[in-house]
Amino acid sequence: MGDYKHIERSVGNYIASHYTRAIEVGIGRNEEAARIVSNAGILLRCTDVRPLEISGELPFSRDDIFSPDVSLYRGAEVLFAIRPAPEMIPPLIELAGQINADLIVYHLGFESYENGGEIIDCGILLHRYHTRSETIEQG
Repeated sequence: MGDYKHIERSVGNYIASHYTRAIEVGIGRNEEAARIVSNAGILLRCTDVRPLEISGELPFSRDDIFSPDVSLYRGAEVLFAIRPAPEMIPPLIELAGQINADLIVYHLGFESYENGGEIIDCGILLHRYHTRSETIEQG
């Protein structure tokens, strides 16, 4: 499996190869996945509840998933989170539903939420807790 960055690289590569507009929620201090997604030209932004010093090339917005500014997430095809706290999963699912986006989560160890969602094996196990609808929004 190699070094601990294997997980973040696997998540970043999966998101970069399956989506065109992505947001990482709860980036924390680990920018590896976001950097891969950004280098693919599909990262809309990263968010975290704390003010962070993020690399200049990564778009960052401070936001609280428990009371999100939904406008920051609109237009995303996927929200993704790496090792979020379990209590973050319900509001992430709700937000993904509000903006019609997939929600992809990598959990620490064998954690999961409820039934674990759809399991995606991309060398690591990802959980898709919400799947976007393919219906075209009329505006």
